[in-house]
Amino acid sequence: MQKIKRREFLKASVGTAVALGTPWLFTRCYKAPAQGPSQEINAQVAAIRGDNLDSITRDAIDALGGMQTVVNEGETVFIKPNFVSFPWAQYNNCFHIGECTKPEIIIAATEECLKAGAAEVIIGEGSHLPTFDWQYAITLDGSTNLVKEAERLSSLYDGKVTLACLETDSPGWVEVPSKTSLDKIAISSLVANADRVISIPVAKTHSWAQLTLALKNFIGITPLSRYAQLVDNTWWNRGTFDHSSPQAIGQVYLDIVESIRPDLSIIDFSIGIEGDGPTMNLGGTTLNVKERLGSWAIIASSDIMAADATAARIMSHDTDEVKHLAMGFEMGLGEIREESIEILGEKLDNLRVTWNSARLKG
Repeated sequence: MQKIKRREFLKASVGTAVALGTPWLFTRCYKAPAQGPSQEINAQVAAIRGDNLDSITRDAIDALGGMQTVVNEGETVFIKPNFVSFPWAQYNNCFHIGECTKPEIIIAATEECLKAGAAEVIIGEGSHLPTFDWQYAITLDGSTNLVKEAERLSSLYDGKVTLACLETDSPGWVEVPSKTSLDKIAISSLVANADRVISIPVAKTHSWAQLTLALKNFIGITPLSRYAQLVDNTWWNRGTFDHSSPQAIGQVYLDIVESIRPDLSIIDFSIGIEGDGPTMNLGGTTLNVKERLGSWAIIASSDIMAADATAARIMSHDTDEVKHLAMGFEMGLGEIREESIEILGEKLDNLRVTWNSARLKG
């Protein structure tokens, strides 16, 4: 069955809400699952271990049925990595210290989208500066970067690859409903108008949100000019959003996710951050998963909640204590109950590692 295009869903849903004069909450076509035990499998998460990030990323996608189950021919795909400190990549070694998603994973996912027939794959990020230099998105082995790979892949396939600094490259901003005091949150039109959206974060702890994974990743699609603070003539942190508690900041990105409905999440378990993340200058510490697990890992799921809940378990966090997971579950955004999530590939118990939590600053 042909999947409905995201832009059609957003247009129809917002139009219905306006026409009926009813809140967005009541236009949803799903019912939040009841809390409590369940033996029914509601979601699948692929978990693949190995030392080659390119191959294990593709293996994780294949385990879910292949990218063709996500992307239709002729569609536009938006890929959102976590590039929180990437604007300073020429100085801070952000990929090797675990602060940013590894380019190898992004490249592999992009090519799989093109193989599935995508007309365009947009790799986009907001980060903390209006512009940044994509040539510094260099693979761990130093052999290539996202600029070279975008050109190479565009020449090999009918579809094209575009790199977008969202603050300057977004044609516009689309407001989506929010349950926060802001009432509405602006997101890049490149995301809102994409047919498919893929979240590719790196596993990290977070001093305000507890964990920053596939859900939290979407804070970066909001405009700096509207939500960020200007410190020393540099945009820094989207301080307009309430960071007083994990629940407060969680509501922001959960509202975004509720509107855009991401199609796939791929989480980077190679080199991440533990402790007071999401960056080292906040007190976080580099964690090379290979040193604790014996290999790197990739997990992937079409259920963003299942992806984050499984990642939290791998990171030795009690999912009952991760506030945004319970909130997202209550909103009907996906499955978080361990017994209702089928793990494809590696067993969950073989993936769990000690991962120091963040001390909350909210």
